[in-house]
Amino acid sequence: MTAPESAPLAVVMGVSGCGKSTIGALLAERLAVPFADADAFHPAANIAKMSAGIPLDDADRRPWLASIGEWLAEHRARGAVMACSALKRTYRDQIRTPAPGTVFLHLDGPFEVALTRVQSRPGHFMPASLLRSQYADLQPLESDEAGTTADFARPADALVGEFAAWLDHAR
Repeated sequence: MTAPESAPLAVVMGVSGCGKSTIGALLAERLAVPFADADAFHPAANIAKMSAGIPLDDADRRPWLASIGEWLAEHRARGAVMACSALKRTYRDQIRTPAPGTVFLHLDGPFEVALTRVQSRPGHFMPASLLRSQYADLQPLESDEAGTTADFARPADALVGEFAAWLDHAR
Protein backbone atom coordinates (compact mmCIF):
# COMPACT_ATOMS: atom_id res chain seq x y z
CA MET A 1 0.00 0.00 0.00
CA THR A 2 1.09 3.58 -0.49
CA ALA A 3 2.05 5.74 2.47
CA PRO A 4 0.65 8.97 3.92
CA GLU A 5 2.63 12.19 3.60
CA SER A 6 1.58 14.07 6.76
CA ALA A 7 0.33 13.79 10.36
CA PRO A 8 -1.94 10.80 10.72
CA LEU A 9 -5.59 10.99 9.87
CA ALA A 10 -6.36 7.31 10.23
CA VAL A 11 -9.51 5.26 9.78
CA VAL A 12 -9.49 1.84 11.43
CA MET A 13 -11.76 -0.08 9.08
CA GLY A 14 -13.40 -3.47 8.68
CA VAL A 15 -16.55 -5.45 9.24
CA SER A 16 -18.60 -5.39 12.42
CA GLY A 17 -16.88 -7.27 15.21
CA CYS A 18 -13.34 -6.84 13.87
CA GLY A 19 -12.32 -4.56 16.76
CA LYS A 20 -12.40 -1.16 15.04
CA SER A 21 -13.56 0.73 18.12
CA THR A 22 -11.19 -1.00 20.52
CA ILE A 23 -8.12 -0.76 18.28
CA GLY A 24 -9.02 2.77 17.16
CA ALA A 25 -9.38 4.06 20.72
CA LEU A 26 -6.13 2.41 21.82
CA LEU A 27 -4.27 3.71 18.78
CA ALA A 28 -5.57 7.25 19.33
CA GLU A 29 -4.49 7.07 22.96
CA ARG A 30 -1.02 5.88 21.93
CA LEU A 31 -0.72 8.67 19.34
CA ALA A 32 -2.27 11.27 21.70
CA VAL A 33 -4.85 12.32 19.10
CA PRO A 34 -8.66 12.54 19.21
CA PHE A 35 -10.75 9.43 18.55
CA ALA A 36 -14.27 9.08 17.21
CA ASP A 37 -16.45 6.11 16.36
CA ALA A 38 -18.41 6.41 13.12
CA ASP A 39 -21.37 4.69 14.79
CA ALA A 40 -21.99 7.99 16.60
CA PHE A 41 -22.32 9.79 13.25
CA HIS A 42 -25.25 7.68 11.97
CA PRO A 43 -28.57 9.49 11.73
CA ALA A 44 -31.46 7.92 13.65
CA ALA A 45 -32.97 6.55 10.42
CA ASN A 46 -29.83 4.53 9.69
CA ILE A 47 -29.76 3.08 13.19
CA ALA A 48 -33.44 2.15 12.97
CA LYS A 49 -32.89 0.46 9.61
CA MET A 50 -29.92 -1.59 10.84
CA SER A 51 -31.70 -2.44 14.10
CA ALA A 52 -34.50 -3.90 11.97
CA GLY A 53 -31.95 -6.10 10.18
CA ILE A 54 -32.06 -4.08 6.95
CA PRO A 55 -28.67 -3.31 5.37
CA LEU A 56 -27.93 0.31 4.54
CA ASP A 57 -27.67 1.28 0.90
CA ASP A 58 -25.30 3.80 -0.64
CA ALA A 59 -27.88 6.61 -0.37
CA ASP A 60 -28.18 5.94 3.38
CA ARG A 61 -24.42 6.07 3.76
CA ARG A 62 -23.70 9.22 1.73
CA PRO A 63 -24.46 11.87 4.42
CA TRP A 64 -22.93 9.65 7.09
CA LEU A 65 -19.66 9.32 5.15
CA ALA A 66 -19.64 13.07 4.44
CA SER A 67 -19.85 13.83 8.17
CA ILE A 68 -17.01 11.41 8.89
CA GLY A 69 -14.81 13.06 6.26
CA GLU A 70 -15.67 16.50 7.63
CA TRP A 71 -14.76 15.44 11.19
CA LEU A 72 -11.41 14.13 9.98
CA ALA A 73 -10.78 17.32 7.98
CA GLU A 74 -11.43 19.39 11.11
CA HIS A 75 -8.64 17.44 12.85
CA ARG A 76 -6.10 17.61 10.02
CA ALA A 77 -3.61 19.82 11.89
CA ARG A 78 -3.42 17.60 14.97
CA GLY A 79 -4.27 14.19 13.52
CA ALA A 80 -7.09 11.87 14.57
CA VAL A 81 -8.30 8.29 14.50
CA MET A 82 -11.80 7.22 13.40
CA ALA A 83 -13.33 3.75 13.67
CA CYS A 84 -15.45 3.22 10.54
CA SER A 85 -16.39 0.19 8.46
CA ALA A 86 -15.36 1.92 5.17
CA LEU A 87 -16.11 -1.35 3.38
CA LYS A 88 -16.04 -0.15 -0.23
CA ARG A 89 -13.51 1.84 -2.21
CA THR A 90 -16.19 4.41 -3.06
CA TYR A 91 -16.88 4.93 0.67
CA ARG A 92 -13.19 5.46 1.37
CA ASP A 93 -13.01 7.89 -1.55
CA GLN A 94 -15.96 9.83 -0.07
CA ILE A 95 -14.12 10.09 3.25
CA ARG A 96 -10.90 11.18 1.53
CA THR A 97 -12.60 13.94 -0.47
CA PRO A 98 -12.83 16.41 2.46
CA ALA A 99 -9.87 14.80 4.26
CA PRO A 100 -7.10 14.10 1.72
CA GLY A 101 -4.25 12.03 3.06
CA THR A 102 -6.47 9.90 5.28
CA VAL A 103 -5.00 6.42 5.68
CA PHE A 104 -6.98 3.23 6.19
CA LEU A 105 -5.91 0.58 8.66
CA HIS A 106 -7.89 -2.53 7.69
CA LEU A 107 -8.67 -5.11 10.34
CA ASP A 108 -9.34 -8.27 8.33
CA GLY A 109 -10.09 -11.78 9.48
CA PRO A 110 -12.37 -14.79 9.49
CA PHE A 111 -16.16 -14.52 9.46
CA GLU A 112 -16.51 -16.96 12.37
CA VAL A 113 -14.40 -14.81 14.71
CA ALA A 114 -16.32 -11.64 13.79
CA LEU A 115 -19.64 -13.47 14.21
CA THR A 116 -18.71 -14.68 17.70
CA ARG A 117 -17.74 -11.15 18.69
CA VAL A 118 -20.91 -9.57 17.26
CA GLN A 119 -23.09 -12.15 19.01
CA SER A 120 -21.41 -11.36 22.33
CA ARG A 121 -22.10 -7.58 22.16
CA PRO A 122 -25.23 -6.80 24.14
CA GLY A 123 -27.26 -3.79 23.10
CA HIS A 124 -25.45 -2.90 19.86
CA PHE A 125 -27.70 -1.83 17.00
CA MET A 126 -25.83 -3.91 14.40
CA PRO A 127 -27.37 -7.40 14.40
CA ALA A 128 -25.32 -10.49 13.59
CA SER A 129 -27.69 -11.16 10.68
CA LEU A 130 -26.10 -8.28 8.73
CA LEU A 131 -22.52 -9.53 9.04
CA ARG A 132 -22.66 -11.65 5.85
CA SER A 133 -23.76 -8.59 3.87
CA GLN A 134 -20.74 -6.70 5.21
CA TYR A 135 -18.36 -9.45 4.10
CA ALA A 136 -20.08 -9.48 0.68
CA ASP A 137 -19.61 -5.69 0.36
CA LEU A 138 -16.02 -5.61 1.65
CA GLN A 139 -13.48 -4.41 -0.90
CA PRO A 140 -9.88 -4.77 0.32
CA LEU A 141 -7.56 -1.80 0.08
CA GLU A 142 -6.17 -1.30 -3.40
CA SER A 143 -2.49 -0.70 -4.13
CA ASP A 144 -3.04 3.03 -4.73
CA GLU A 145 -4.79 3.54 -1.37
CA ALA A 146 -2.74 4.69 1.62
CA GLY A 147 -3.08 2.00 4.23
CA THR A 148 -2.22 -1.43 5.53
CA THR A 149 -4.04 -4.60 6.59
CA ALA A 150 -3.69 -6.76 9.71
CA ASP A 151 -5.42 -9.89 11.04
CA PHE A 152 -7.99 -8.88 13.66
CA ALA A 153 -7.68 -12.21 15.47
CA ARG A 154 -4.30 -11.05 16.84
CA PRO A 155 -4.03 -9.44 20.31
CA ALA A 156 -5.06 -5.77 20.53
CA ASP A 157 -1.67 -4.58 21.78
CA ALA A 158 0.09 -6.25 18.83
CA LEU A 159 -2.31 -4.63 16.35
CA VAL A 160 -1.92 -1.19 17.91
CA GLY A 161 1.86 -1.57 17.85
CA GLU A 162 1.84 -2.67 14.22
CA PHE A 163 -0.41 0.20 13.11
CA ALA A 164 1.56 2.78 15.14
CA ALA A 165 4.83 1.54 13.62
CA TRP A 166 3.33 1.62 10.12
CA LEU A 167 2.12 5.20 10.64
CA ASP A 168 5.49 6.27 12.02
CA HIS A 169 7.38 4.68 9.13
CA ALA A 170 4.94 6.04 6.54
CA ARG A 171 5.45 9.67 7.58
